[in-house]
Amino acid sequence: MSDAANRFEVRKFVIGGVATAIVLIYMVRLFTLQLWSDDYKRNADSNAFRKDIQYPSRGLIFDRKGRILVYNEPSYNIMVVMNEQIGVDTLDFCETIGIGREDYEKRMADIKDRNKNPGYSRYTPQLFMAQIPAEEFSLFREKLFRFKGFSIERRSTRQYTSSLGAHILGDVAEISQRELEEDSDHYYKSGDFIGKLGVERSYEKQLRGVKGMRIMLRDVHGRTQGHYQNGRYDTQAVPGKNLTLGLDKDLQALAERLLTGKLGAIVALEPQTGEVLCMASAPTYDPRIMVGRDRGRNHHRLSLDKMRPLLNRAIMGTYPPGSTFKITQALVGLQEGIIDPHISFPCSHGFNYKGLHVGCHGHASPINLVPAIGTSCNSYFCWNLYRMLNNKRKYGSVQAAMTKWKDYMVAMGYGYKLGIDLPGERRGMIPNAPYYDKAYKGSWNGLTVISIAIGQGEVTATPLQIANLAATVANRGYYVVPHVVRAIQDGQLDPLYTEKKYTGVDRRWYDYAVAGMRKAVLDGTCRGANLPGIEVCGKTGTAQNRGHDHSVFMGFAPMNEPRIAVAVYVENGGFGNVYGVPIGALIMEQYLNGHLSEASQKKAEHFQNMHIKYGDYER
Repeated sequence: MSDAANRFEVRKFVIGGVATAIVLIYMVRLFTLQLWSDDYKRNADSNAFRKDIQYPSRGLIFDRKGRILVYNEPSYNIMVVMNEQIGVDTLDFCETIGIGREDYEKRMADIKDRNKNPGYSRYTPQLFMAQIPAEEFSLFREKLFRFKGFSIERRSTRQYTSSLGAHILGDVAEISQRELEEDSDHYYKSGDFIGKLGVERSYEKQLRGVKGMRIMLRDVHGRTQGHYQNGRYDTQAVPGKNLTLGLDKDLQALAERLLTGKLGAIVALEPQTGEVLCMASAPTYDPRIMVGRDRGRNHHRLSLDKMRPLLNRAIMGTYPPGSTFKITQALVGLQEGIIDPHISFPCSHGFNYKGLHVGCHGHASPINLVPAIGTSCNSYFCWNLYRMLNNKRKYGSVQAAMTKWKDYMVAMGYGYKLGIDLPGERRGMIPNAPYYDKAYKGSWNGLTVISIAIGQGEVTATPLQIANLAATVANRGYYVVPHVVRAIQDGQLDPLYTEKKYTGVDRRWYDYAVAGMRKAVLDGTCRGANLPGIEVCGKTGTAQNRGHDHSVFMGFAPMNEPRIAVAVYVENGGFGNVYGVPIGALIMEQYLNGHLSEASQKKAEHFQNMHIKYGDYER
């Protein structure tokens, strides 16, 4: 056989092989489309049916007295079916809804971009423009018949009744691609809205409701012919659940007023239930600016603010708790038998031992427990911790003693997240033995870490944790995990928010802590919290800082039937009795009496007008 004949035979087999391979590929693809994949069925269905989603109204949010905080206002989305969008007068369309031609073309391109819109289909409605207020929508509605392929989707926009509670309430915005990928329930689609911050985020599943569906039948030309089987398979949307918060709107308003011009936080709790009565963080912002099409621009502006108004300092700020922490040290010392209520320690303007000095202000010496709390004696609590950590007879080693100490702190709500029903809570810092072993290469003792006895050194806490300690003392030994939501419509709270958590310290020892905090108000460091007719218990804190010290206060009232526990933290506010004590007293008076006296009103105005300078900024 000649070479030409051989080449012809080879080409014949190659061409035949390629043709056979192509046929096999098509057969396999047809087989997978028809038997294994539902892509073909979905595309066929999208030609025959149009599924119109019915969006539920989002649940409303109320304060503890039934006053509405968040509600819904009608808005509209403009939808487009690309396969039906034929012969539209683009110029007329753009003028009607108030956009330019370039904006129109960009929106159309984004709809077709599968990276930005992975659920794209030419046969199903796609979001063209979202959240158009009702007042801007009337002209488009009148001219809708001119714009084939475009339709209206009724939605709602979140609205807020006041400027209060931005960090608690949160906001709602369009779902991100990451959130879509994390949606295990497959509830959302591109263009849907979801809670982003605060209660709107943590109770998203309760607030969002259940979507409904209308199945509309199309003809061969894509024209809607009515409901499929007369609506037999249509479903109604189920509205979201309403939420009632523990928040007192009047108390929240006062707290935010008192923090004007400052950095810091105020947290008030109902001790027996753990309900948050108010939670203010400064600086704050008006939640009404986080609504509609301007939300993205306003959020970006807030995120660039150097004073960080988006930060909820009440649960995200971690600070040295200062002398408020001494209450925990007293309780541990009593429970472990390191001290008793009557033992006295010397204080010569501070703790002095083996060359180490921790300063203290002037007061009587020696001093026992109750007056030590009342005067906030540093020396007393340094001696208490030193005796515990160096007690090798009882614990065997400083590491074992430190572990025991750390376990008490955790049981009292420090060192880990408490579990409040808001996103972003921080845990604070409670050091442990391995931490100090690493820092000091295993060579350390009670003197090395003595500053933690007075809430300094490595110890940090959130204002929420400090308020929780006040609630624990008010309850004489237990707390309920703080929570913002008081009730869910037709639902129940997580059991976490109804169970009592005991600290492991006997109730009898809490009576001495209460006595010390009452003495602080009567004739100690908290005299500014003394309210007529109300037995207030309190503890100041002056937390050392590289710049000006922080002003801290925690307290509760009334002493024997406590209804409110509060923590105040003002960054760079100086001594605890400068800002912390008087602000805390105003919060308690407002809640317990329902109003402020005339003198207290003037005092509130005074603190509202007191602005603290922070570097080049004055808040």
